[in-house]
Amino acid sequence: MTKLLDEAVEAVRRLPSDDQDDIARAIIQLAGSDLAAAVVLSPEEREAIARSKAAADRGEFATEEQVRAVWAKHGL
Repeated sequence: MTKLLDEAVEAVRRLPSDDQDDIARAIIQLAGSDLAAAVVLSPEEREAIARSKAAADRGEFATEEQVRAVWAKHGL
């Protein structure tokens, strides 16, 4: 490891763990790894997911007829 990279790693060690993870992902991508980048969700996306999970917990699922209608609408 070069001296500069070693200094950079030491600087990152002093950061909060979430920031360390973000920097680690960036380094891995720059190094050409196949590790997928983390997807950052907006507050609206997080809320939509929370609503979907709550509906699933309540057993609110589309009927087969509703699913077929969506498929037909899109030519599937």
